[in-house]
Amino acid sequence: MKTGVGVNCNLITVSFTKKYCGVYKNLIEFMYYKAWRDIIMKYYHKKTFIWMAAAFVTILMLMTACGLQNGEYKKTKIVLTTGFDKDEVFRIDEISCTLPEIMVYLTNTKNQYEQALGSQIWQTSYNGETLEANIKETVLARLARIKAMNLLAGKYGITLSDTELDNADKASGMYYESLNDRERELLKADQKLLRRMYEEYALAGKVYQYLIADINPEISDDEARTITVQHILIKTYSLNDQGERVPYSEDDKKEAYRRANEALRKARDGEEFMGLIAEYSEDSNPSYSFGKGTMEAAFEEAAFNLGTDEISGIVESEHGYHIIKCISTFDRDETDRNKVKIVEQRRKEVFNEEYSGFVGGLTRNLNQKLWDSVRFLEDDMVTTSSFFEIYKKIFSV
Repeated sequence: MKTGVGVNCNLITVSFTKKYCGVYKNLIEFMYYKAWRDIIMKYYHKKTFIWMAAAFVTILMLMTACGLQNGEYKKTKIVLTTGFDKDEVFRIDEISCTLPEIMVYLTNTKNQYEQALGSQIWQTSYNGETLEANIKETVLARLARIKAMNLLAGKYGITLSDTELDNADKASGMYYESLNDRERELLKADQKLLRRMYEEYALAGKVYQYLIADINPEISDDEARTITVQHILIKTYSLNDQGERVPYSEDDKKEAYRRANEALRKARDGEEFMGLIAEYSEDSNPSYSFGKGTMEAAFEEAAFNLGTDEISGIVESEHGYHIIKCISTFDRDETDRNKVKIVEQRRKEVFNEEYSGFVGGLTRNLNQKLWDSVRFLEDDMVTTSSFFEIYKKIFSV
């Protein structure tokens, strides 16, 4: 019921998505925005998409942990300047990001998409923005975040251990050996640069773990309680040609209320509720499982006040008139999953408070001309996609 996200990315972000960081919410949100998810789900089977999302767990690891909030892309202004070194894409205080680093991240991400969904995926667009442009901006934001977190490591005196440094060396060697001659030529990333990239990636993750170390992972059943309901929705709006909502006229709204009353009367007379959903409801989802704080207030309050098999009166929301039937006042599996979400949300809040304050004081410079020239590598010999998988393999030992 809570739907809708914006589409905007800038150089420095102060958090990783509320709408794009729940997995799925967390994994599906790796598509960054619900709009992209909807486009891809339209053309590809759901199981295929989920398989693709699972392939991106490693890429998501740092981003999900750090909690990049969607609307906060807009909060940081970019300072454009001259005087960049060759291949320097951006600079944050004294730390830089070069074109080869951008291309390693961008190429690995592109190839993972293609392996899962095929090259035709790049034909999709939303509101004039291509998926390629969206991924390009997200790669820029991801690297900017990693660089900023490495600066934050200095504030707390956090460094990599000898073992972690050795792991970065092993990972860089393994990844470099996986590249063919054409990939090495086009990426222009030697083993020394790759080792530094793995070190920075690992240090960013270590900073995050340090900042959220004091978060209590224990959540009570009551706090995380998840219920399951069925509902009938009679809408009080229509959509125009642009897909925008147009509220019903007073007469149409009265008719909607009459139909809701009719459905409620039948429900209370004992008619089978699923049959009434099929007859009356205008929501494609007949049921929802959810915890507190996730649905519209009126809908949520009415639902949580029901006992098992109880039916509400008519509940009005921005979507229309609802009739709710409680199926379960406590869903064990969903409650356990909600505990995980609550802990992650608390971690994101703690991290974002510290991180956003730190980033606000940094000087950020973007080499706009060089950045505008960045494109996907279009070469049949360039298939590399294991940069993040190798990190996970080496650092999880």
